[in-house]
Amino acid sequence: MLQLLLASASPRRADLLRTAGFDFEVKPTNVDESLRANELPEAYVKRLAEAKATAVIGFAGNRAVVGADTVVVVNKEILGKPTNAGDASRMLHLLSGRHHDVVTGLTVIGPPLVKQERLRLTSFTTTRVKVAALSESEIEWYVATGEPLDKAGAYAIQGLASRFITHIEGSYTNVVGLPISLVYSMLKKVIFVTS
Repeated sequence: MLQLLLASASPRRADLLRTAGFDFEVKPTNVDESLRANELPEAYVKRLAEAKATAVIGFAGNRAVVGADTVVVVNKEILGKPTNAGDASRMLHLLSGRHHDVVTGLTVIGPPLVKQERLRLTSFTTTRVKVAALSESEIEWYVATGEPLDKAGAYAIQGLASRFITHIEGSYTNVVGLPISLVYSMLKKVIFVTS
């Protein structure tokens, strides 16, 4: 079984990998997540996924590395993690009664190859999500729970916010923070090339 190094401090990503039966260790990164001028969501998350995976490669040994970054996009605005409760409330008002996209960039760096560089694959996936129309009191209640404060787009589909999600098209695990089916397909390419 291929061992992984997860370049993330996210407990949700770790839970998803664990539930799917992957053997891994966690190595958090400290990557600058500033958005560049005119950067599209897909380019942004791919760039950050690559930066996170690259930042921990020195700790990987014989393991493959997985780096990921997830954003919520509504009306062409990229929503990362809210800076405070007021920002979380603003984001939830934007999402209320609308569809939005959850975009995750994913980089997999394979184990060392004999006399070659490690194989590096980067991709992204998008899931479409619909949030019910939220009342002011619902938004206030949800923000007061504290759950939105460390989540891209200010909500957790696997948590209390599940009551607000009316429709989803695409990968559920992507919305949680890590598209497990994409991780697996990219790892299979790494295993095929290195075996």
